[in-house]
Amino acid sequence: MRRTHFEPDHHAFRDSVARFFQGEIGPHTARWREQGFVDRSAFLKAGEQGYLLMWAPEAYGGPGLKDLRYEQVLYEENVRHGDIGFYINLHSRVVAPYLGAFASEAQKARFLPPAIRGEKILAIAMTEPDAGSDLAGMKSSAKDMGDHWLLNGAKTYISNGTQADLVIVAARTDPGSRHAIGLFVVEAGMPGFTRGRKLKKIGLHAQDTAELFFDNVRIPKENVLGDPARGFFYMSELLAEERLQVAIGSIAHAQVAFDLTLDYVRQRMAFGKPVGTFQHVRFEMATMRAQLDAAQAFVDHCVMEANAGELTAVVASEAKLLATELENRVIDACVQLHGGAGYMEEYRIARMYTDARVSRIFAGANEIMKEIIGRSLGLDDRKKA
Repeated sequence: MRRTHFEPDHHAFRDSVARFFQGEIGPHTARWREQGFVDRSAFLKAGEQGYLLMWAPEAYGGPGLKDLRYEQVLYEENVRHGDIGFYINLHSRVVAPYLGAFASEAQKARFLPPAIRGEKILAIAMTEPDAGSDLAGMKSSAKDMGDHWLLNGAKTYISNGTQADLVIVAARTDPGSRHAIGLFVVEAGMPGFTRGRKLKKIGLHAQDTAELFFDNVRIPKENVLGDPARGFFYMSELLAEERLQVAIGSIAHAQVAFDLTLDYVRQRMAFGKPVGTFQHVRFEMATMRAQLDAAQAFVDHCVMEANAGELTAVVASEAKLLATELENRVIDACVQLHGGAGYMEEYRIARMYTDARVSRIFAGANEIMKEIIGRSLGLDDRKKA
């Protein structure tokens, strides 16, 4: 299907980005998956190309490209030619926007330039052992000590967790309020900030995921983002784009799986002819093609809505729900069509299968997406209480 929302500049950008990922990222992905993290040099190389925080103003060293289509191209080419565990999208479009939206000018001048250059890797710490999608249920706390804040708590499943130099940590600032949450920029090396295990996952093996601990970490007032009582609302405001980022990656991942499988069924022989010529296989591939085209059109529309500042939390939740469910269905079907080869790690489709499973969980579990969408329809059981 022809994707009509891209313009000639985006196509030219895709060509250069593809060459970057083929030359600088793809050759290292097997080693990264083995070691459990992406080399820091990958962020530096991306920074040198101007691929990090592309939305950031030129005053801080960024390209000033606010058009999300460029980020979409970047992410799609990383999925195709790099590794889905290279979380430049988390760095640039999930974490850094908190700095762009809520940081003071002095904070932006401190934090944005090294993030743009790839010298400082970013992470965000929301999830806790007992509070996942329920952000209002977090127990980490920060106490105002007058000239600083004292941060205590634990976070888990933190992406970029072992390597992050700057971590935006959400913590409760008023124990009497579920929504009084502050966002604190914790810097590597601060006393009391420690990293626990690098967590072993069934997929995304190139992505470092860790536990983080905060024991009386002294946070300077200049490391607080915005109003320390409005962090919950800040997170709610930016979660829509995070969910769109997941949708972009999920559709790209599913499309790559489809392409790999189409090549496979054209070449794999059974009973003297390519397995792709069997009716069942043709129908499976045809169904996936139609579903991918429909979902891609919706996600592309959401990108344009985000560009216009019109993307709502409900529509972003729909995109995340639709794209991640389809991603997992498509990749599961593609594994089946590979037969025994689909279960072997030497085949990329097997690795994609385990990589994909988490997309229905992170950025808000899909059950939460259904709650958000359902409540928008007026189907809210809280009104009956």
